[in-house]
Amino acid sequence: MIIYQAQKKQFLQDVQTNDIEAVVLESYFKRTGGKVSRQEVKSWASSLVYMGRVLHDDSIPDDCGVAIEYTIPQSAKRVDFLLTGKTADDQSCVIIVELKQWESAGRTTKDGVVTTRFSGGEKEVPHPSYQAWSYAALLKGFNEAVYDGNIQLMPCAYLHNHPESGGAINDAFYKEHIANAPLFLHGSLERQRLQDFIRKHVRTGDKGQALYLIEGGRIRPSRSLADSLVGMLTGKQEFVLIDDQKLVYETAMQQARKVAKKGKRVLIVDGGPGTGKSVVAINLLAGLTDSRMTVRYVTKNSAPREVYQTRLTGHFRKTEISHMFTGSGSFTEAIADDFDALIVDEAHRLNEKSGLYSNLGENQVKELIQASRFSVFFIDESQRVTLKDIGSKSAIRHWAGQLGAQVEEMTLSSQFRCNGSDGYLAWLDHNLQVRDTANVTLDVAEFDFRVVDTPTELRALIVARNQERNRARMVAGYCWPWPSKTDRNAFDIVMPDHDFKARWNLTQDGGLWIVSPTSVAEIGCIHTCQGLEVDYIGVIVGDDFIVRDGQVVCDASKRARSDMSLKGIKSMAKSDPVRAAALADSIIKNTYRTLMSRGMKGCYIYCTDPETSTYFKSRLCGTRSVDQPLPAQQIRPQITDSRPFRVLAHQDVQKYRNCVPVLPLKIAAGAFSEGQTLDLHEETQWACGDGIPLGPNIFIAQVVGESMNRRIPNGSWCVFRANPGGSRNGKTVLAQHRDIADPETGGNYTIKVYSSEKTDEGGTWTHKKIVLSPNSTDDSFRPIVLLPRSESDLAIVAELVSVLLP
Repeated sequence: MIIYQAQKKQFLQDVQTNDIEAVVLESYFKRTGGKVSRQEVKSWASSLVYMGRVLHDDSIPDDCGVAIEYTIPQSAKRVDFLLTGKTADDQSCVIIVELKQWESAGRTTKDGVVTTRFSGGEKEVPHPSYQAWSYAALLKGFNEAVYDGNIQLMPCAYLHNHPESGGAINDAFYKEHIANAPLFLHGSLERQRLQDFIRKHVRTGDKGQALYLIEGGRIRPSRSLADSLVGMLTGKQEFVLIDDQKLVYETAMQQARKVAKKGKRVLIVDGGPGTGKSVVAINLLAGLTDSRMTVRYVTKNSAPREVYQTRLTGHFRKTEISHMFTGSGSFTEAIADDFDALIVDEAHRLNEKSGLYSNLGENQVKELIQASRFSVFFIDESQRVTLKDIGSKSAIRHWAGQLGAQVEEMTLSSQFRCNGSDGYLAWLDHNLQVRDTANVTLDVAEFDFRVVDTPTELRALIVARNQERNRARMVAGYCWPWPSKTDRNAFDIVMPDHDFKARWNLTQDGGLWIVSPTSVAEIGCIHTCQGLEVDYIGVIVGDDFIVRDGQVVCDASKRARSDMSLKGIKSMAKSDPVRAAALADSIIKNTYRTLMSRGMKGCYIYCTDPETSTYFKSRLCGTRSVDQPLPAQQIRPQITDSRPFRVLAHQDVQKYRNCVPVLPLKIAAGAFSEGQTLDLHEETQWACGDGIPLGPNIFIAQVVGESMNRRIPNGSWCVFRANPGGSRNGKTVLAQHRDIADPETGGNYTIKVYSSEKTDEGGTWTHKKIVLSPNSTDDSFRPIVLLPRSESDLAIVAELVSVLLP
C-alpha cells in the first residue's frame, strides 16, 4: 500500500504551496482509516521539505514517480520515500530513500546497528543504510514484478539534520552497508551528492509506472533467493534430517502443498530437548521457499533466529535472508492468509500480547494461525519458563478450531542431544522432581555429567572443553542482578568465597552469545540458550533451587529483581497462593531442566547450596569413559575475566595520554582498515597497565583460537599498533581481505605471520605472492596464500606489539 503517490512536479507543488504533511495525513486517513502520532506528522513536515529541495533540480525529470510511505506486503516495513524513472538503457529504476531526522548516532559492536537518542533515551536501532538496503533486498527477493521485470533498486539514506562530519554514522565499521546504500548527511554539498546519485540512475521519467508494477506485483520468493537458501544448507551436517525428523518434514511439505490449493491447516509437532525440532524447522524454511512459497521462521526470543542465520550463512553479517527470520509479535496487523506458511519454533514461549509493553494484539497463537494458510508449531510444554508463556497444544487446537483450520499432530522422539541418551532426560526429570520416572541414578558412562565443588572449577572445565570446537558455554539460573548493563566495569555473578566473578552475556553479544568466539567467559541465561545447543554446558544452580531431605524446594524470592520471568507472581500469591506456588515451582524446575539439557556431550553443574550438590552426587553411578579435560591447573592462559590491565573510569580517561582503547578485533579490523585514525564511541573502554605503551595507534584486543598458540595462547589479551609502517616480513599482523573467511574470528580478518616474495619487473618491485602463516602446535591450520590478482585487496590493519601476561 502506498499512502501518497504523485509525479515529481505535483510533489514539489504540494511541498511549496500546500502543507505536504497535511496532504500525506489526509491520504493516510483515507487509505487506512487510522491515525498517526504527532511526532510522525512532524517528521513528514521536516523530511519531505528536505526532499523537495533535493528534487528542485531541473535535471531530475518532472514526470518521475514519487511515493511516500510504501508498506511492503507481508511485513510491517514502511519505505519513507520512493522515486521512480528510467535508466540510461531504458530499464525501470526505483530510488529507495530512508529518511532520518537524527542529529547524532553512536557506534556499536553489532553488525548494522547504531545507537541514537530518542525522547525516552538512547536506543539501539538499525543503521539507516542497512535499513534501506534491507527494504531493497526484501523487494528483490519477494516481489515478482521486481525480479522478473528487472526493476533496478537503488537504496540510500538521507540524514538531513546530521552534521557533515559524520562521526560514528559513517564509521568504517559500517562501510559494507554504506557501500550497498550510500549515506547522505546535512549540508548543501551532501544535498548535491544525493542529487548526483539520483541523476546517475534516473535519466528519464516513467510517470510512476514502476510504482504501479511494484504495488501490483505477486509476492513469492525469487528463484535466486530460494537457491541461495537451499545452498546454505548443503553440506552442513547439523541440518541433515534423521529418522522421524524426515517423516515430519515430508508430512509438513505435503500439507503445505495441499493448502496452496484449498483450506487452512495447522501441524503441531511435539518434541523434547534434542529431538531436532529446530533442525526440521530450518529445513522447512528452505524447502518451502524452494517451492516458491512465502514463509517465515518465527520465534518469540531473538537468540534462535540470530544463531540459525549465522550458522546458515557462516558469518555474523546481515544478509538477504535476514528478513525471513522474525519475531512472534510481528503479526498483530497481518492480513488473513497473507503467508503461505509460518514455521513457529519454540512455540511454548509464545505470549498472549505483543509489543514492548505487552499492549498490542489479542493472542499470538491466534494471530499466527490467522496470518498463514499453513502453520507449523514446534512445541515442548515442559520448557515454558515464564508466567507470560501461553504456548500450549490446547491453545493451538482452540484457535485452529476458531479459525476453521484442520489440525494434525506429530511427535519427534529420537534423541540426538545428551549423547543420544533418553535415559539422561528421564533421570533429569526424576531428580528435578518434574515427574517420576524409573531413572533414579545416572551412569556417567552414558552421559558426561559432573557435579563440581566450585564455580572456578566449573569455568576451568568449560574453558578447556571450549578449545575443541568453540561449543562449550556456562549458564545460570536468574539469581543474580545485572549491574553490568549500566556499568561496563561491573560484574554480575560474584562469589567472593571462591574468587569468582563473571558477567551476564546480554550486553555484548546478545542473542549471538552461544556462537560468538569470545563469549565463553560470560554466563548465559534461559533467554539466550533456549532452543539452542552446545557440546558441553556448565550450569550454576542458584538458591532458587535447593534440596532439603531429598525434596526439591523452589524459592521464587531468590530470583534477581531484574528477572521478568516471574513478574506478577507476588500479586497472584495474594489472591491464589496455591496456584502461584505451583506455577513458580514449575517455572523454576523447567528453567533448570532446559539449562541442563543444552549439552550434546556433557553437562557440568555447580550448586550454590552444599546439600543440593550432595543430592545430585548421590544420584550418579558408574565410571566415566569419555576423555578427561585438562585439570584446571594445567590449562594454558585462557579466556577469563582476569584482564591484565585496568579499565579507567570515564572521568579519569585522557585518551592516548594515560590509556588506550580496548576493542573487539572485528571493530579494529573495520575501523583501521582504511588507514584512518579511530573515532571511538562513548562506550569504548579505556585501559592502562604495566608494559602497555601509549599512542594514537595503540589498542588492546583479545585473540581467540589455536592457530597462533605458540606465540599467542588462546584467549590472550594483546597490544597492537595500527597502520604499521616499514617491512612486515616475519611480523605477526592483523590482516583483512575480502576472501578471508577465518572460522576463529568469524569474519574476513585474521591474525597470522606475514611473509612475502617479491620480484623485480623493470625496476619496480612487485609481490609474487603473500603468505599469512599460522604459528601453532596444531598442524591442521594451513597458510593463506594471496597471489597478485587478489593481493591488492589486502589490508594490514595492525601489527602485534606484545602479549599481555595475566
